[in-house]
Amino acid sequence: MPTKTLPDQPHLDHLRQQAKALQRAVRAGDAEAAGRVVERYPGGVPADPTEFGLSEAQLVVAREYGFPSWPRLKRYLETVAEFRWDPTDPGQGVADEFCWLACLAYSNVDGPDRWARAGALLADNPGLTRDNVWSAAVAADLTEVTRLVRADPSLATRRGGPNRWSPLFYLVYSRLDPDVSADRVLGIARLLLDAGGDPNEGYLWSGGPYVFTLLTGAFGEGEQGPVKQPRRPHSLALARLLLEAGADPVDDQTLYNRQFRPDNDHLELLFAYGLGTGDRPGPWRERMGDVHQGPAGKLRVQLRWAIEHRFADRVRLLAANGVDVRSPYEDGRTPLGIAELYGGPDVIAALREAGVDQPTAENPADALVAAVFRADRSAVEALARDHPEAVEAIRGPRGRNLLPWAASADGRSETVRLLVGLGLDVNSLGRSDVPVDGGWRETGWGQAGAERGGHTALHEAAYRGDADLVRTLLDLGADPTLTDTNHNATALGWAEHAASEGQDRTAVITLLGG
Repeated sequence: MPTKTLPDQPHLDHLRQQAKALQRAVRAGDAEAAGRVVERYPGGVPADPTEFGLSEAQLVVAREYGFPSWPRLKRYLETVAEFRWDPTDPGQGVADEFCWLACLAYSNVDGPDRWARAGALLADNPGLTRDNVWSAAVAADLTEVTRLVRADPSLATRRGGPNRWSPLFYLVYSRLDPDVSADRVLGIARLLLDAGGDPNEGYLWSGGPYVFTLLTGAFGEGEQGPVKQPRRPHSLALARLLLEAGADPVDDQTLYNRQFRPDNDHLELLFAYGLGTGDRPGPWRERMGDVHQGPAGKLRVQLRWAIEHRFADRVRLLAANGVDVRSPYEDGRTPLGIAELYGGPDVIAALREAGVDQPTAENPADALVAAVFRADRSAVEALARDHPEAVEAIRGPRGRNLLPWAASADGRSETVRLLVGLGLDVNSLGRSDVPVDGGWRETGWGQAGAERGGHTALHEAAYRGDADLVRTLLDLGADPTLTDTNHNATALGWAEHAASEGQDRTAVITLLGG
């Protein structure tokens, strides 16, 4: 397991300096440096530390970052340099700006207003797509793309425009026209693929380990939600065309971007083309093999997310396609154990249907958390009376996410009341996307000692436009003036930013004094 994480823009010189610093420290007899070597280098520190070589230090550094060797780390850095995508660079000239505005950037700038600006640019400059294969692809101008590629077939694969993408990539990532016809989108895609377009084309967002492929763009969505990062019009037909052309169905970023909502059409299509078996590896698995999990590991992450977020149909789909629903995760919890904590009866039933029947071992704190999320007040009161140590456990750092997490789904007002009744601070900061600190792979249902940050349950309820829960939280003493640590915004700011996608934006804003 890696003990260090590369920065988004790693440089070989910086890593060389780390290796030289390690070599100097080992030769000087530094005990901490010697411990790093013992952990990562088979030969350990030589009897004479001054004989510890630079190549050995480089191997230790490479392995600390999760790579088996220094050459493999160097090759990864070369991949970053070749495929880095800077979403903040608008390029030069009006045509570049048009392409830049019309395409997903996968950042908080995405949204209909941005694409409307691109449309206004095109309306003011109707010649933008003339003799420019990249802007013609963005506009899904089938006639112009066909004319240009027939005149010069090399244009089909030439990288250009603000992002240095091929025309096919611009076509897939464009969100210019939500009503564009399937004939135009699929016609251009077929033309470019037939002319040599790479169905596995992809780029590393901001130079990090996040591979955004053509499939990623076709399936769309992501952290900003389906309004700001929608699917490509005709996404399933376009994705099927890419898969037929040889796109690798094991697409990390697609799995991540589409995990947030319960629909499964992307998974159904990817499984049909080999997601479950992983027997159609594309170039990105070779390029990123030391950075990313294998297919089985990725799907286990999907399973845990589906269980924790009560996506019972997804649990059934994953189980039906061979995903391991029995083995424990790194924290020792089994899928069924997680379901009994957070998953709800439908998810438990889905796992039972898949043949999971092993008993789960509960400690009092787990039993208390499970009762809280079942909204079983009598069980909560009995456990709190009989096991005061369990109450203390969830009041501490390990329970920091429980209130924001409880606020992330409908129908949890009673769960929120129970948590506050147990002594959790209604204004505590934490994460609402997962019930454990640092993600779903952490040990237990929280991580002690983590730096406090994030947002409150009120922020989350406001973001979702859940007026009933906002009212409940305010009644329980939630402070509407508190700001989160990521955006420095109040719950009202979150509501104004995003509650239009939720249940009752107007009521939430009124409740918060807007």
